[in-house]
Amino acid sequence: MRGAAARVADATGNWVDTRAPQWSRPYLRLSRLDRPIGSWLLLLPCWWSAALATGVTRDIGPLPLILALFFTGAFVMRGAGCAWNDITDRDLDARVERTRSRPIPSGQVSVPRASVFLVVQCLIGLAVLLQFNRFAVATGIASLVIVAVYPFMKRITWWPQIVLGLAFSWGALMGFAVLLGRIDATALLLYAGSIAWVIGYDTIYAHQDAEDDALIGIKSTALLFGARTYRALMVFYAAAVVLIGAALALAGAGFPAWIGLAVFAAHLGWQIRRLQIGDPRLCLRIFKSNRDAGLLLFVGLLADALMRAA
Repeated sequence: MRGAAARVADATGNWVDTRAPQWSRPYLRLSRLDRPIGSWLLLLPCWWSAALATGVTRDIGPLPLILALFFTGAFVMRGAGCAWNDITDRDLDARVERTRSRPIPSGQVSVPRASVFLVVQCLIGLAVLLQFNRFAVATGIASLVIVAVYPFMKRITWWPQIVLGLAFSWGALMGFAVLLGRIDATALLLYAGSIAWVIGYDTIYAHQDAEDDALIGIKSTALLFGARTYRALMVFYAAAVVLIGAALALAGAGFPAWIGLAVFAAHLGWQIRRLQIGDPRLCLRIFKSNRDAGLLLFVGLLADALMRAA
């Protein structure tokens, strides 16, 4: 199928396909609003850092607006990043079964129209960013360098997940930039922990396309690790928990934050036990479950911030 009625292979039965106006569907698909898991995973480190920094400041007043702005910014900039990724990867996407139905390779959206849509989303993201202090604005803009180079990494390195981690974890720095006007050791530890988490969950995601990627020469940690994926996940997920725990300790976090981290760690352990790398559908389900893992940690950090501000 071509045009607005065409559906993306791994995103059927969603609100975009069933309720969105016909004219908007290709653009909503381009920004992945039919599959918002990526936007959630981009948002969660932003919310973690905002909650943890609020615990440091002990001032809960600015937090609701900051969380709302981060929510808007994450969804908009995830859409812009997807448009950029699909423009640069359009030839590769056309050669992979799961991605050839995406808006650009399937002909739903032309490259010029996708480029205009990318610019519009970036302008909305800039409007959100300008609500913050100058240091936070500069910090946010700096992330665009990583976003720009990410699509090309899978062509040259077995570790594109590291670059994705650098990009998707940037929000771990933003809460401190916004609320404290600085990036300190606590923020950097949270950032490092988030990077390890991203490498882990995106390795799971990459196992969906491992066979196709091998055929067309695309590199990933899924192909690099192969059957050693389970041990690799243990290493990266353990590193995520330890590094985030170090950030909590340095921030003087209380017991609600530690409970959140413990539940987060238990969820990551469950993922490793449940994973079957030869089952693409299960890989996708476990990958998506990281939204819940991240929200569990956020609830703990938020409860700690509220307790310390009381």
